[in-house]
Amino acid sequence: MTTQTSVPPGESPPECSYCGQPFSHEEYLVLHRGLEHGDELDDDEVSAFHEAYEEETEEMRLFRLKVLAVLVLLYFGFLFTYSIVA
Repeated sequence: MTTQTSVPPGESPPECSYCGQPFSHEEYLVLHRGLEHGDELDDDEVSAFHEAYEEETEEMRLFRLKVLAVLVLLYFGFLFTYSIVA
């Protein structure tokens, strides 16, 4: 599957040296290499993947906590509104 992208003139996106797939951010390239080409990576690339993976995991954990807090606030907001109106 090929994704259509637009790259500003004079710039080139980071590309995977193994499969040539372009990425919008270097971080995405590091994660792609670790997930898709893990057996072919050298030690520096493996450590970069582990760092990026841990950072991504932490960001996802924080996002989930924020979403949970919003859902709890919505729930109690609707509950209090219902108890006042009804």
